Amino acid sequence: MIKYKKFTLSNGLRVLLHEDNTTPLAVVNILYDVGSRDEQPDKTGFAHLFEHLMFGGSANIARYDEVVHNAGGESNAFTSPDMTNFYCVLPAVNMETALWLESDRMMQLNFSPDVLSVQKNVVVEEFKETSLNQPYGDAWHRLRALSYKQHPYRWPVIGLEPAHIEQATLQDVETFFYRYYRPNNAILSIAGGITEQEVMPLIEKWFGNIPAGPVNRRNLPKEPRQTEKRTETVFADVPLDAIYLSFHVCNRTHPDYFATDVLNDLLSAGSSARLYQALVKEQQLFTAINTHLYGEFDEGTLVIEGKLNEGAVMQQAEAAIWQELEKLKNEPIGNTELKKSVNRVESSIVFSETSLWMKAFSLAYYEVLGNADWVNTEIDKYDLITPEIIQNLAKQIFIPENCSALYYYTQQKQEEPASAG
Repeated sequence: MIKYKKFTLSNGLRVLLHEDNTTPLAVVNILYDVGSRDEQPDKTGFAHLFEHLMFGGSANIARYDEVVHNAGGESNAFTSPDMTNFYCVLPAVNMETALWLESDRMMQLNFSPDVLSVQKNVVVEEFKETSLNQPYGDAWHRLRALSYKQHPYRWPVIGLEPAHIEQATLQDVETFFYRYYRPNNAILSIAGGITEQEVMPLIEKWFGNIPAGPVNRRNLPKEPRQTEKRTETVFADVPLDAIYLSFHVCNRTHPDYFATDVLNDLLSAGSSARLYQALVKEQQLFTAINTHLYGEFDEGTLVIEGKLNEGAVMQQAEAAIWQELEKLKNEPIGNTELKKSVNRVESSIVFSETSLWMKAFSLAYYEVLGNADWVNTEIDKYDLITPEIIQNLAKQIFIPENCSALYYYTQQKQEEPASAG
C-alpha cells in the first residue's frame, strides 16, 4: 500500500506526495504526458530528442547533472511511446535543489543552436548504433511497421529515420516543447523523507508561476483490425536466424490486460515457462525464446522473439511455436500453473514498490494512466483470473490473421542455392 496525497496547482500541475520518514532520501519524479505516439509522421523521434535536450541546460542552469551531483544526487530519464519521465534521487535535505532544477527546465530550456546541434548528433549516433549497426537492430522498426498501418505506434521511440532528427529546426523543437512540456501536461510526484508542510510551499514557489500550455486532446487514428497474416523476410549479417511474431492485444486499461500479462508470463517467464521448456530445452529448436508485453496505453502488441539454433529450419521452428499456442487454446491450464504465474506477476509488482523511485514513478504512472489510486488496487485483479479466462483470451489473440511475422535470416542463407522440390 502506497499512501499519498494529491494536489493540483492553479496552472494544472498535478502533485502527488508520499511521505516516508524511514529514509533520508527523496525522489523527485516528473512525468510528461507525451511520447512518440504524439509525433508527426514526418517528425519522429522528437520525444526521445527532448529526453536529451532536457539535460542540455535551461534558462538559469547551464549544466543540470553537475548541480545534481553537487547536491549528492543522481538523475536519469526515459521515453516510451506514451510518456517521458525524468527523476532525481538525492538527500531529502537537498530536495529544493531538484525542484529548482525541474522548474527551470520546465519554464524555459536552452534552445541555442549549439545545444540543439550537440543533442541532435548524440541522438543520431544512438540511432545508428542501436538500430543500424547492431545485429537485428532494425527488427523493431520493421516489426512495428508490419504490425501497425495507421496508429503512430508504427514507428519506434527513437524515430523512423535519422533524417527526422537531423532536419529538426529550432522552431520545430520550441513548438514541440511549448505544446507538451507544460505544467498542465505534467505530473510531479515526490517520495521519501519529506512532509506536506515543507514541500507544498516549495512546489508553489518553484512551479506556481509557470504558465499553463494548451490543452492537448489526442485524436490519434485507431488501428484497423488486422484481418490477415502479414509477413516480411530479411537477410542480414546476423549470427543466427530469428523469428518475431507480433500479436495485437488490448490497451493497458482494458479489463483483459491482466490476463494478457499472465499469459505473457506463462509463455516465457523463467526456465519453467512453456516456450522455453518445449522449444529450447526439449526440441532444441531455439537458443533463446522470449515474449514481450509492453503495456501500451492504446492497443498494443504481444511479441514472441526467438533465435534459432544452427541447423533449425524456420518453418519447423514457427510451427513449433504455433503448436504451443494451440495447446493454450485447446487445453485449459492447471490451477497450479496459473497460480504460479499469478504469484510471480504479483511478486514483481510488490518487490518493485520497495524501491523509493518506483513508488514515486508508480504514482505518476497510474495518474497519467487514469487514476493514481490504481497503484494500490490493480494487483487484486490478478486474483480474479481463471483458467477459462486464459484459454478464451488465447483463442482471441493467437490466430494467424492477428499475427505479423518477421523472418530474419543470416546473410549466407540468401547466398545458398535453393533446395530442389
